[in-house]
Amino acid sequence: SVTDPRDGKRVALKKMPNVFQNLVSCKRVFRELKMLCFFKHDNVLSALDILQPPHIDYFEEIYVVTELMQSDLHKIIVSPQPLSSDHVKVFLYQILRGLKYLHSAGILHRDIKPGNLLVNSNCVLKICDFGLARVEELDESRHMTQEVVTQYYRAPEILMGSRHYSNAIDIWSVGCIFAELLGRRILFQAQSPIQQLDLITDLLGTPSLEAMRTACEGAKAHILRGPHKQPSLPVLYTLSSQATHEAVHLLCRMLVFDPSKRISAKDALAHPYLDEGRLRYHTCMCKCCFSTSTGRVYTSDFEPITNPKFDDTFEKNLSSVRQVKEIIHQFILEQQKGNRVPLCINPQSAAFKSFISSTVAQPSEMPPSPLVWE
Repeated sequence: SVTDPRDGKRVALKKMPNVFQNLVSCKRVFRELKMLCFFKHDNVLSALDILQPPHIDYFEEIYVVTELMQSDLHKIIVSPQPLSSDHVKVFLYQILRGLKYLHSAGILHRDIKPGNLLVNSNCVLKICDFGLARVEELDESRHMTQEVVTQYYRAPEILMGSRHYSNAIDIWSVGCIFAELLGRRILFQAQSPIQQLDLITDLLGTPSLEAMRTACEGAKAHILRGPHKQPSLPVLYTLSSQATHEAVHLLCRMLVFDPSKRISAKDALAHPYLDEGRLRYHTCMCKCCFSTSTGRVYTSDFEPITNPKFDDTFEKNLSSVRQVKEIIHQFILEQQKGNRVPLCINPQSAAFKSFISSTVAQPSEMPPSPLVWE
C-alpha cells in the first residue's frame, strides 16, 4: 500500500510489469485496464487513478491506483478466525452481487477463487484480478482458451475440454467457494485435471450424455469407461453445522454438471438463503443506502446491473505491439484529463524501493496444462 500525497489516503498500487513483450500480453493488459476504468460497482474493484506514464520511449510498465483492502477470502478461510453463518451469507451475497454486475456487462471473470476476492476490515468484499477476464463469446463456433480458472475452482465443462463456455463457469467457482466457506477446506482438491473431474463425479454422479454434449471425445470416453456413479450430494450436509437445508439447496443449484442448468447469479441472489445477507449488507455495510435521523433509506435496486455492456470491439483493430503501446499511452493520458493533479512515480524515493521489493508478481496467464484428452 502507498499514500496518495494529494489527500493523505492509503491506497493500493497495482504494478503491471513487462506489458509490451508481445501482442497477446499487450491486448490482455489493455483489456484489463479498460475494464478497471469501466467498472462502477461496490463489489468490483475498479481503478481510482492511473499513474502518469513516462515518455513513450521509456514506457514499459503501468501503475494503477485502487482502493486499499486489508485481506482476501483465502487468508480468512485458512485463518483460525471463526466464521459465523452471518459471515458466510454476507460474503456470498457480495460475491454474487458483483458477479451479477459483471455478467450483465457481458464479462466472464474466468478466475474466481478466494484469493481474488478482497475483503476489508468491515467485511466489504470486492472481486479483483481481471487479467483473465474477457467478453462472453456468443458465437459457439468461436473457440475459447481452456487455460483459465485455478484448477480447484474449474468447472467440469472446462476440465472436459469444451471449446466454448458461458458465464456459468464463474457460478461453478462460486459454488466451490461457498462449500469452502462452510467447511473451511477446499471442496475438490486434486493433483491433476483428470483427478479433479473424478472428484466432481464422485459427488454429482455420472453425468448424462446430454450434460456432456460440449465435452471432447476423450473426456466422454474417460467418464463412460469408469463405473457408473450415483450422486452423493447429502454429504454436503457434513461440511459444517452451518450447512442447513437452505444452504445445501443453493449449493446444489450452483454445482450442476450441465452449465445450461446451473443457476445464474441473478437467480441465486433471489434464493431465500441470502435474504439475511442482503439485509445485513444494506443495513450497515453498503454505500447505496444511507441513514437519516428518521431511519434507514434503502436504494430502489439492491443488485444493480450495467447498461451498456462492456465494449471490446477496440481489440479487433490492434495489430502490433507499437500500435497498442501508443494507444494505451494515449488512453492513460485521456483518463487524467480533468482529474486531480496527476500522480507519477519517483524511482529515487525510499517508499518506491520498498514497494518494488514487496511486490509479489502475479502470473499474467495460467501455466499451460497438458492437453489431457488428446
